[in-house]
Amino acid sequence: MPILSFSDLQIRCAEENKSIYEVAQEEEASLLGEVVDVVRLKVLEDLLAMKDAVKNGLKSKEKAISGWCGDDCAKLIEKYQKKGAIFGKTFEKITTYALATAEENLRMGRIVACPTAGSCGIVPSVIIAAAEEEKISETQQINGLLTAGMTGLIISNKVQLAGAVAGCQAECGSGAAMAAGAAVDVLGGTPEQVGHAVAIVFKNMLGLVCDPVAGLVEVPCIKRNGGAAAQALLAAELALAGITSFIPADEAIDAMKSVGDRLPCTLKETAEGGLAQTPTALAWAQAYFAADGKI
Repeated sequence: MPILSFSDLQIRCAEENKSIYEVAQEEEASLLGEVVDVVRLKVLEDLLAMKDAVKNGLKSKEKAISGWCGDDCAKLIEKYQKKGAIFGKTFEKITTYALATAEENLRMGRIVACPTAGSCGIVPSVIIAAAEEEKISETQQINGLLTAGMTGLIISNKVQLAGAVAGCQAECGSGAAMAAGAAVDVLGGTPEQVGHAVAIVFKNMLGLVCDPVAGLVEVPCIKRNGGAAAQALLAAELALAGITSFIPADEAIDAMKSVGDRLPCTLKETAEGGLAQTPTALAWAQAYFAADGKI
């Protein structure tokens, strides 16, 4: 029976006494016609690619093709080297890793879209930082990515994971939900706690619009990866503390889709609303396209 909702997933986990990652790897193996070990090797490849993107992003100050963004992560690292993050080492790593990956994407480097390229920094930053700080094994990290993947699959059964369809809540919001679910899993949480973490993320990020300045995946996209990673960390902390969401995960996702359906096209990746229409953004976009010979 296909898993179309968190309710379906939690029932399956309870009936078979399995964790989410176990169900996820079995579902993927069935879909691909492979054994579970092959699925886990494929997920390991994604994990290693994520770590490479973080590593490359951390050491680069190369600007994007636009010449605008690309060195914010370096500034953050410099600050942390002088004086650590106000909110601790895990927060320090999550923010730098999220920016490092997002900036590597805008340099056209190799990243893992999870769920999209514009939200590629969220899941890697949370899983890798948690692994380093909590001494989580590679096996557990793979489990976390499988949980993240199942979370993303369930969300995508209800709404397209695209800013052009439902706003940034469907991209960075979904990425944060996937990351929160993964964090809860690798830190020993239950399938029910994963669901609560996912719901908490969407409750906090509901209505986030997609308003890229000049239509580029740079502003505000890069910093939103950092903000969404922090939201994932918060949701995981709350869920692992036994705090529950009054609104179940499935209903929170449905609410996200409903809000996305109601967003005007100006707030769906068209650069015709939100931050993209501020005076500063419009002036920069005009200069950028003029210099590039596009206008």
